Amino acid sequence: MLLAVVDVNSRLLDPVRTVLGTVVIPLYVFAETPYRITTEVTESFASRGALRERNSLLERRVLELSQISQQFAVLREENTRLRALLGSRNRLGAEVLVAELTGVVPGPATLEVIVDKGLAAGVTVGQAVIDAQGLFGQVVEVSEFFSRVLLVTDSTHAVPVQVNRNGVRSVAAGTGQLDRLELEHVPITADIRTGDLLVTSGLGGRFPPGYPVGEVVRVEVDPARVYAEVVARPLAALDRSRHVLLIFDERSAAAALEESAAALEESAAALEESAADSGGTGP
Repeated sequence: MLLAVVDVNSRLLDPVRTVLGTVVIPLYVFAETPYRITTEVTESFASRGALRERNSLLERRVLELSQISQQFAVLREENTRLRALLGSRNRLGAEVLVAELTGVVPGPATLEVIVDKGLAAGVTVGQAVIDAQGLFGQVVEVSEFFSRVLLVTDSTHAVPVQVNRNGVRSVAAGTGQLDRLELEHVPITADIRTGDLLVTSGLGGRFPPGYPVGEVVRVEVDPARVYAEVVARPLAALDRSRHVLLIFDERSAAAALEESAAALEESAAALEESAADSGGTGP
């Protein structure tokens, strides 16, 4: 009590307090060090855990955005293809039907695909099929909801064509290779050049005239041979197109009507015969 009174009135103990502070403060700091270290380590681990969780969330978000971006790219390309196909549809005078490829017919020597339109949509065997660039092939088999399309480059396929520049006619035959057509029986004197556009001639009645088929890429003339070798590249994207157009021309529509009329006549005749039989067996 006396020291307190003396300290208050005279401040004589200030030097002693300074010495004690110099000695005690390091001890206080030393005593606080474990607590401070523990607190900082805990906060560091908490911050690191929060950063790790945030990083994980960001990685998941990046994956989600990447998936959305990929889907957007696919949809954008599909939209571009459909717009091109729509442009082809607007340029055609015939009635057409849009179909989507649903499968490829397996086989080493066959170039065929399956489309999602069949009898229910009015598809018939022999219809021409095109994509946004040119002649794709023709329908060779039809079921209720699907059809099988033979590609223009199949080894069993051939289409009458003519050179768009001068009207020289020939037949473009498939070779079994997606990127190769060959013109059959071309005289060595025929006026056909590299770069010529080949279009359907309409001869034979199978394909309507004027559809692009291919571009001549090579003409080889050997005087010792009767015919020239003419190779063309098909214009249709045979290995890439997902949507195609089925062509309904007036001839196919008339044929469909004739078939329907014939079927109705057969049904009527069968009903009359059945009625006659029922009448003949009555009392």
